[in-house]
Amino acid sequence: MTGADDPADPRTPAGARPRDRVLVVVRAGALTTVQDGGRPGYAHLGVPRSGALDPPTAALVNRLVGNPPDAAVLETTLDGCAVRTRAAVTVAVGGAPCPVWVDGRPAAWGAPVAVPAGALLEVGRATAGVRAYVAVGGGVAVEPVLGSRATDLLSGLGPAPLVDGTTLPLGAPAGPPARVDAVPQPRPPAELVLRVTPGPRDDWFTARAVRDLTTRAYRVSAASNRIGLRTEGPALERARTGELPSEGLVLGAVQVPPDGRPVVFLADHPTTGGYPVIAVVRAADLPAAAQALPGIPVRFLPVRRR
Repeated sequence: MTGADDPADPRTPAGARPRDRVLVVVRAGALTTVQDGGRPGYAHLGVPRSGALDPPTAALVNRLVGNPPDAAVLETTLDGCAVRTRAAVTVAVGGAPCPVWVDGRPAAWGAPVAVPAGALLEVGRATAGVRAYVAVGGGVAVEPVLGSRATDLLSGLGPAPLVDGTTLPLGAPAGPPARVDAVPQPRPPAELVLRVTPGPRDDWFTARAVRDLTTRAYRVSAASNRIGLRTEGPALERARTGELPSEGLVLGAVQVPPDGRPVVFLADHPTTGGYPVIAVVRAADLPAAAQALPGIPVRFLPVRRR
């Protein structure tokens, strides 16, 4: 017997999703958002790229469940989340190591897991790192905004951060899950090493400040978020007073606000700002910043301009 939402039913519109292909949020956790590859190309409109803070991990868990690498996933913060699925799905959890349960039974982390219809998937508190990523076969299919399903905490674009009771539609599976028991993933950093290229406004700081940035000890501040990784450590002294007219900012820019402590801009960063940027972090080093716990050491390593 078929129904109007059954893909086999001729009354089902092309591309329609069955009603049971949804997730229901039972426990949203400290901060769980929908993320994908983000919204590149809109900075001139004041729209940040946004997207997963740890793109390699988001792509990896997507591959494990048979999704394209930029399909929308859930990004959790520190204490995970719990969701109930109304249809049988395949899920994968990666990023920050954490316990995983299906209906109270331990399940694999970093591998495809079959979750029966009606079962409760629980992603526990991270045992290391900060953010776990949860991919579901078919991807989270909330309505895209400017071509992306990502939650942007700065601009407010995309779906709101999840709350208990939120219902999330799922897309149709794109391919079979990966045939692996587990895959290697990098451990969250015990020390965050960020390679930086000086400038464009390093001339706004004293020679000692420029030297301090790459030789003195900093730590990750608990005030860090998806907008920027804030640091604790020696204040960087200005050589010039006043502020710049607002100018464009890029992902990885190391901006120095009036307190002198560097801030590394992450996915939800503002697209313009008036505080001077002393250096820019190499893009390849930014995924590790997504997993950097408050209090761990940060080292800025100078590299030459390419």
